[in-house]
Amino acid sequence: QVQLVESGGGLVQPGGSLRLSCAASGTIFSINSMGWYRQAPGKQRELVAQIISGGSTNYADSVKGRFTISRDNAKNTVYLQMNSLKPEDTAVYYCNVMLRVRPGPSYDYWGQGTQVTVSS
Repeated sequence: QVQLVESGGGLVQPGGSLRLSCAASGTIFSINSMGWYRQAPGKQRELVAQIISGGSTNYADSVKGRFTISRDNAKNTVYLQMNSLKPEDTAVYYCNVMLRVRPGPSYDYWGQGTQVTVSS
């Protein structure tokens, strides 16, 4: 059984910063990738940032230069530092982890979501 616990969302003014955290716990054999998606009202869920096991990162074009994803392997935790936030960043942010609980195929796990609201 795997659990993902997110924290760090909230209300911030345009130009402000927030840091999201997501800790994975439970039976974890190996982690392929950790990342963040977001879903705004009336829109599809989209990838924000991802970090894979070798340390490579991917970012949505809309957040490049403003958001930074990082990972603490010892704690099975992924972070998303969000700077220069804009109203269009407002969404529910979901942690995503692709992992194996035993040797074999890997599976996606999702956090419960944390609301980020950027407004003056």
